[in-house]
Amino acid sequence: MNIFKDFQKNIRDTIFSLSEAGKLPAGMNLSNITAEAPRDVSHGDIATNAAMVLVKQAKMAPRDIAELIASCLRLNENVKAIEIAGPGFINIRLKDAFIQNQTAVILSKGLDYGRSNYGALKKVNVEYVSANPTGPLHVGHCRGAVFGDALSTLLDYIGYDVTREYYINDAGGQIDVLARSTYLRYLEALGEIVGEIPEGLYPGEYLIPVGEALAAKYGNKFKDKVESEWLFEIRSFASSKMMELVREDLITLGIKQDVFFSEKSLHENGGIQASLEQLKEKDLIYIGILKPPKGVLPDDWEERPQTLFRSTNFGDDVDRALKKSDGSWTYFAADVAYHKNKMDRGFDNQIDIWGADHGGYIKRVQSALTALSDGKATLDVRLCQMVKLLRDGEPIKMSKRSGNFVTLRDVVEEVGKDVVRFIMLTRKNDASLDFDFARVTEQSKDNPVFYVQYSHARVCSVLRKAAGAFENIDILKADLSLLTDESELQLIKTMTNWPRIVESAALAHEPHRISYYLYELASEFHALWNKGNDRVDLRFIIDDNKEVTLSRLAMITAFSNIIAAGLNILGVEPVTEM
Repeated sequence: MNIFKDFQKNIRDTIFSLSEAGKLPAGMNLSNITAEAPRDVSHGDIATNAAMVLVKQAKMAPRDIAELIASCLRLNENVKAIEIAGPGFINIRLKDAFIQNQTAVILSKGLDYGRSNYGALKKVNVEYVSANPTGPLHVGHCRGAVFGDALSTLLDYIGYDVTREYYINDAGGQIDVLARSTYLRYLEALGEIVGEIPEGLYPGEYLIPVGEALAAKYGNKFKDKVESEWLFEIRSFASSKMMELVREDLITLGIKQDVFFSEKSLHENGGIQASLEQLKEKDLIYIGILKPPKGVLPDDWEERPQTLFRSTNFGDDVDRALKKSDGSWTYFAADVAYHKNKMDRGFDNQIDIWGADHGGYIKRVQSALTALSDGKATLDVRLCQMVKLLRDGEPIKMSKRSGNFVTLRDVVEEVGKDVVRFIMLTRKNDASLDFDFARVTEQSKDNPVFYVQYSHARVCSVLRKAAGAFENIDILKADLSLLTDESELQLIKTMTNWPRIVESAALAHEPHRISYYLYELASEFHALWNKGNDRVDLRFIIDDNKEVTLSRLAMITAFSNIIAAGLNILGVEPVTEM
């Protein structure tokens, strides 16, 4: 049950009735009318912009419209009072009995409170991580991985049919670099002295076991051979081993994707050529000469005829090259084919999670998908800023295992999966994020993951104590009218906001809203707990009053269900004791 959606419908029905009665014009557009929780709780429980939205259509003063609507809403059995504020905002206060009864509603739904069928099982593809298979995942990949995984769960929670996908960039020059780097470790495994890894190759120690595995499988087969005789085979072997490593890294973070799609397959099965032929039929590919980029020219810039896609037809700054000077496909050409492949698999809704350095690439890929689908398919790209790792405010050193970065596994093994996942979602994806090992493990209000998990553990502790203090506890029979303190009512009101938060976060593709909400909800719970420390009559367990105790146990159980559901969306365990 979403009380805000219910009241939104009530408000729209009221306007329709007023139109039928001739008090408001008929046929007005009501789609922009909202019913939300006011930012300031002193303004009431639900606020609507209805009167402001209808001003131009009704050609009436907003306060006059507001009064017409309010006069009808005051007849609602769940409404205590209605106030018209400012130029015509309508603030609604709900009856205590209605608020109290929401506890029973939440309990009846359990962990599914807030879940909906809004998405109507519409297919959506969320592609995330998609790191080059050249080494272990680093902490930058970690943020995109957590963001994409939480967003996928969030979309599933409101009824979409979600496919989690990883695009393996196994066709570019970086795989040749991987193969050459692995070859050195292979020679090393055969007993040769390799020395310092040359600049331009991957120096990480993670390639040592790959070289050893290569030597164990092939022996001296590739030793003293020219590159052309071993490059292809070692490319395949090394990239496969790297993807095993990547999958293991993802599992440590609690991530299991549905599809691992190989870029190489697009080159091998003609997928790129087929996609570009479709664009060519639409007269969107031509041979032309691009103007040089503004500013300082790259050293390798050459003004030459190129195969170009007319991305400027779709709002891009310039048309985009599809072939390199050596005749091979550009990364963009492969991306065109890949997103076409997703569309052919039934994904008209596509979401990509990229690193912040790919921002200039968004418009060209969106343009290609729009062209290929005739505007039917959409691509939303979310950029994740890098993560700055600190220890007591000081930047931490690089990882020997990786060679030049801190691995995802290093971080998870030190602080745990739950801490990593929650902290990665404490800021919006396109905002910078500091990850201080000292702060994220401290047990204080300033550490959001501790603060939220602690609230759930506290409820579990109270329920264990209550089970020992009373017999035959049945919270479903609790008299909820006994929840009368303003702090109790406010906690329940915040709990009822959960379905609206879930839906808005999913539709905005902003899972960080969940962590914000959980922290706010936990704060209200902890405040009520502290209030009980000062006032015995407000404690959750009253030894000589089972009825009041039951009502409060019902309330905090409902609270813990929402905390658990929210943490599950974030991929964090709702712990029972700390």
